Amino acid sequence: MRIVLQRVSRASVTIGGRVAGAIDRGFCLLAGFAHSDTAAEVAWMAEKVSGLRLFPDEAGKINLGLAEVGGALLVISQFTLYGDASKGRRPSFVDAARPETAVPLYEAFVAALRARGLRVETGEFGADMLVEIHNDGPVTLILERTA
Repeated sequence: MRIVLQRVSRASVTIGGRVAGAIDRGFCLLAGFAHSDTAAEVAWMAEKVSGLRLFPDEAGKINLGLAEVGGALLVISQFTLYGDASKGRRPSFVDAARPETAVPLYEAFVAALRARGLRVETGEFGADMLVEIHNDGPVTLILERTA
């Protein structure tokens, strides 16, 4: 499982001209899944994301988490995180999980974040989405957990 996390001042996802999800302060997560990913990777990642302290405290030190700042999450499925462009000009996506594997993992990840008391907005798995991200900082992390 691979996540690109961006701390945002706001983010939204639009599908077919309608806003499907939007948040103000929080994290935008681009989430990709590999063939070998299981519930264990999902649980680990949900715990990791929900516990990260990436917001400044009153002294300006990055020391506060999502819950402490009233932040939310926008979670977007992104199979292209497993794209391999090392050969040729067209990336290969053979390492990305097929939808029958990835959809249940994506849904479990969203549910695990919500179970931790976080507000979670989403895109739509497999849809053509327009994602607007206002990266705050900028702060961007790549998180990965493999089976």
